[in-house]
Amino acid sequence: MKFTTEFWLQICIYGISFGVAYGSIRTKLGYMEKKLDRHNNFAERVIALEESSKSAHHRIDEIREEMCKER
Repeated sequence: MKFTTEFWLQICIYGISFGVAYGSIRTKLGYMEKKLDRHNNFAERVIALEESSKSAHHRIDEIREEMCKER
């Protein structure tokens, strides 16, 4: 079986096309991973903020109760 130059040229073009597509997909996946990391970090900060807010509201309620008792 003898392969022609045209065959090898097609194989090279397919290989290059595959490499370009693979590189593009990897780049997009990397971008999406970074975006997901930023989102997860934001979600963790929101959770911490909510917990802090709850404890602040509890302290405010305690102070209000103490002020009402003193009157």
